[in-house]
Amino acid sequence: MIDLKPKRSRVLLVAKQVIIGKALSQLLAADGELDVLVDMRDVDETLLAAHSPDLLLVDLDTFDEINVIVEISRRASPHTKIAVLTSSALQPTMQRCVACGVDGYIVKDVLPAEFVRACKSLARGETYFDPRLAGELLRRLRAGVPGQDELSIREGEIIRLIASGHSNKEIGAELVLAEKTVKNHITRIFSKIQVTARTQAAIYAIRNGMA
Repeated sequence: MIDLKPKRSRVLLVAKQVIIGKALSQLLAADGELDVLVDMRDVDETLLAAHSPDLLLVDLDTFDEINVIVEISRRASPHTKIAVLTSSALQPTMQRCVACGVDGYIVKDVLPAEFVRACKSLARGETYFDPRLAGELLRRLRAGVPGQDELSIREGEIIRLIASGHSNKEIGAELVLAEKTVKNHITRIFSKIQVTARTQAAIYAIRNGMA
């Protein structure tokens, strides 16, 4: 007998918080086209290679890790699509993720139906980037806007907070960083964008759509 049931796409989920991982798993598993194979706390190369999922979905707000995640995934399961689920609706943040090689960028304020639709599209081999940010990214790429891709995700977040008038102490509290670490980041930011003062950095951020 021919099986007429549609093939279910296989999803591997990574979420550091157990309650988030379980909630996302239930939401995706409720759809008839998706199977959540594993709900992990961290990216596991062995599990990726063993399951070779259609989609690796990463609940991620620490963007300093994205390079490592993409590298591990491409090595363990080259065909697997990689999507980031994040609370950051910043265009430069998405641009950094695109540069690292992700296939999808989903912002957490989307409706559940849109989230599931995005995951299904990615699992089918397509790409998905939040449409509110994708248009601006395309415009900037076409215009050849310089500078932003020189900053890391963390540096982009810091310069945005500088532009908002935050002190180093406030930035540290916002991003859960030591004040000394914030100072080190700011030194590198100033060097990369060739400025010497916070006011100049704020102007740079505003002009480049980072704040």
